[in-house]
Amino acid sequence: MAEVYFHCSDDQRVLLDRRATEVDDLIEARDYAARIVHTLIAAPSLEDWRNWALHVCDEFGDEIFVVPFAAELGKPN
Repeated sequence: MAEVYFHCSDDQRVLLDRRATEVDDLIEARDYAARIVHTLIAAPSLEDWRNWALHVCDEFGDEIFVVPFAAELGKPN
């Protein structure tokens, strides 16, 4: 088990995750990150998510990996 944080940012803002989430491995962390991104994208909002990224960090603040929202949004039509 590891504690990880899921921070979101764009060019101008950073949303810090202040509560750690326990995950068993990187696969579970990646799946959880994808669910967060999909939840934010699906919520009613005027936000343009294409420039956002979700940063998965360990308990020391070191970045493990990044999920660009654009990768989950796909290409614009």
